[in-house]
Amino acid sequence: MRREQIGIIALATWLTLISVFMLLARSVNLEIFFVLSFIGFLIIIELIGPKYVQPRSLQYIWYLLAAGIAIFSAIIVLKAMEILGQ
Repeated sequence: MRREQIGIIALATWLTLISVFMLLARSVNLEIFFVLSFIGFLIIIELIGPKYVQPRSLQYIWYLLAAGIAIFSAIIVLKAMEILGQ
């Protein structure tokens, strides 16, 4: 198997585990799901990426990372405003 295929399988497994635990806890929260899935995505990208070259499959991954960081920042700002507003 190639590293990219292992990364896809690992990310799918991670997302499934998050979903199952949220359903078992009866606490489905999209913000928590996004944060946990984004953390898993960052870890997997770091593990499958080679150190000194950038393969073609990882060229556009930076756009996904930038979008994820923007959404993550928005969640943090909204939560901080919610806490400060109370």
